[in-house]
Amino acid sequence: MAQETQANNRRIARNTIALYIRMFCSMVISLFTSRIILDSLGISNYGIYNVVGGFVAMFSIMSSSLTNSISRFLTFELGKGDTEKLKRVFSTSLNVMFTLSIVVLLIGETIGLWFLNSEVNIPADRMESANFVYQLSIATYIMGLISVPYNASIISHEKMTTFAYIGIFEIVMKLAIVYTLYISPFDKLKTYALLLFLLSLSIRLIYGLYCNRNFKEAHYQFIYDKPLLRQMTGFAGWNFLAQGAYQLNGSGVNLLINIFFGVTLNAARGIAVQVNNAVSQFISNFMVALSPQITKSYAAGELAEMHKLVFRGAKFSFFLCLFFLIPICLETEYILNLWLIEVPEYTVSFVRWTLYITAINMFSGTLITALHATGNIKRYMIIVGIVEVSNFPLTYIAFRFGANPLYSYYIYFGVYLVLMFLRLYLVKDLIKMSGRSFIREVYIKSAIVSAVSAIPPLLVMLAMPSGFMRLLAVCTVSAISTVGAVYVFGFTNDEKTMFVNYSRNKCLIKKYTR
Repeated sequence: MAQETQANNRRIARNTIALYIRMFCSMVISLFTSRIILDSLGISNYGIYNVVGGFVAMFSIMSSSLTNSISRFLTFELGKGDTEKLKRVFSTSLNVMFTLSIVVLLIGETIGLWFLNSEVNIPADRMESANFVYQLSIATYIMGLISVPYNASIISHEKMTTFAYIGIFEIVMKLAIVYTLYISPFDKLKTYALLLFLLSLSIRLIYGLYCNRNFKEAHYQFIYDKPLLRQMTGFAGWNFLAQGAYQLNGSGVNLLINIFFGVTLNAARGIAVQVNNAVSQFISNFMVALSPQITKSYAAGELAEMHKLVFRGAKFSFFLCLFFLIPICLETEYILNLWLIEVPEYTVSFVRWTLYITAINMFSGTLITALHATGNIKRYMIIVGIVEVSNFPLTYIAFRFGANPLYSYYIYFGVYLVLMFLRLYLVKDLIKMSGRSFIREVYIKSAIVSAVSAIPPLLVMLAMPSGFMRLLAVCTVSAISTVGAVYVFGFTNDEKTMFVNYSRNKCLIKKYTR
């Protein structure tokens, strides 16, 4: 048992490292290309792309719930070792995604097209380009739908190096897109949308070929398994409530900002999302590597091991987020002015509040994965969905009464602060986990680490004039204080021992390989 646990830990570490290499390259290129894209498109076009893309993303209310369902069922069957059931799950998943693609196309070309042309706040002279972007965004989205079972198979099999290699290819292609955009004599908004669609199609084909060659289940057969279909869609149906609320909080609020304040504020929100995505990828890579182990531990009946993974995953996810949140939030204004040629109004505040919200959401990732592993999600999804969806009407009311755009983030933060505790209350009994232990080991320790980590870089910021040297000093002091606070106040004794042994082994390897 101990050897199996060690093997699982090594696999998680190896997969996390592979994903971090992919993520680091992606983050650097993404931040660099965002600057050029904003400069090439201009604030208005950039805002249009974000509001149209965000509108199409609302369709993922349906697909996200099915994505979670597919990932859960594939990983669960792998944990049980049932190859035949695995094949049936994969083929049924593709049938569902083909059907959903047709539904999305019908809704997108009727209701969606009407809403874009009659309700969205876009300058009249850019409506033709906005429609072009809309059509390609739908096509790109459908490509993503068909890819879901293949991506889920790779994650379930924990082949994270595949994501790293394909991710590096995607990064290089995005760099080529930026260069093409920069020199293109054609409408830059149309060019950007077209090239992203072609890249999406290429990635879809690569994932399909890899899965067909490496996984036995990844060969499509027309299967109509009514009990399995009912089970998967039932799971997805309840998950739909929470996913719908999540999309309203993102894409829906983005549309409200567009209606009340125009495309310039959408550009500011788009930049905040770019910064947040760069930070979130660090944590999501860790969660992608960890999630299959949580589901497989539950499927094998190893609840104690699953509880350890849930605790550590929630806590370490927050610590990873904190590592970047402190210096970015302290130096937001300087970083944005260094990064961008023109910084739209409200961008600084949008970036900070987006990161605050992301930080408190870090605690929920492993809890949700554990919930999905049980398959018993009905009660959770109803309650969480009702609370989460309240963000949209509350934001609408605030804007209707003349509140400034920041109130959307204040409301968002408050709702998710409530959900942080509500999720724990709803999940703990389902997985037979102590809620008090989770609060003590995760919430309280994270609060102490946050306070201790933030004080030294804050003092540095107050003592030095704004500039590159202060940014460098704040980042350095923040990194040292965060690592120190995590080790002293965040780790358990077992985790400290693991950390020390891991560091010693790395030092010995370097010493004897020189």
